[in-house]
Amino acid sequence: MKSRFLFQGLIIIFSVFAAFVCAGSAFAAHPLITDDTGTQGKNRFQLEVNGEYANDNGDSLAEISASFSAGLTEKIDFVLGLPYQFLRVKDEAGERITEDGISDISIEMKWRFYEKDGLCLALKPGLTLDTGDDERGLGDGEASYSLFLITTKEIEPLAFHFNLGYIKNREELRDIWHYSLAGEYEAFKDLKVVWDIGGETNPDRETNTHPVFLLGGIIYSIKENLDVDFGLKTGLNRAEADYTIMAGTAIRF
Repeated sequence: MKSRFLFQGLIIIFSVFAAFVCAGSAFAAHPLITDDTGTQGKNRFQLEVNGEYANDNGDSLAEISASFSAGLTEKIDFVLGLPYQFLRVKDEAGERITEDGISDISIEMKWRFYEKDGLCLALKPGLTLDTGDDERGLGDGEASYSLFLITTKEIEPLAFHFNLGYIKNREELRDIWHYSLAGEYEAFKDLKVVWDIGGETNPDRETNTHPVFLLGGIIYSIKENLDVDFGLKTGLNRAEADYTIMAGTAIRF
């Protein structure tokens, strides 16, 4: 019985870590964590398939996620995200514990409500369903909700994005405030260099060290409606994962 509680405790701790390394990445212009105000347009769609591998002091989390975006109007998108996770942690005896399975499904709406002179504002409310097995570290164990304010400013060939968001957490954990700033530079035709910096509230009430990250990457458009990307994210303090390798593809139709 004692070993069972120890195992569950380790899984809960690592699930908090997992939330930070993957939070938000499914719906931004991958590999960016920070979302932009762009929408698909009425009756237009996008399918993204992204992969990430995070390592934090020997513990690791890998995730393959698929997200589907549908343009309900010119300024409103519906987004559905489905992640599948693989985690590997070490218990106090030094034994490796591995788990994999479907994590929590996300449902979001993005509404671009302001646009003038290259400045756009959008709101993105979201709902996370507790579809993952929290006892195995693959989910939060409770449904939650979020709300993000997104700002984009375009100054060709540059674009800047800022996010400020709130995520409701379980009672025993802190609620999460997210902040991040990203930039895009069109270095060549069809090739963008991107960077991202930001942080979030640490949900652990026992610490006041909050995770902060820095990310760099590229987005290459193979065709007008087909992108591939690669990114590398690093933690700027001990509360963030040591490093995360990211790659993905997006097709619009």
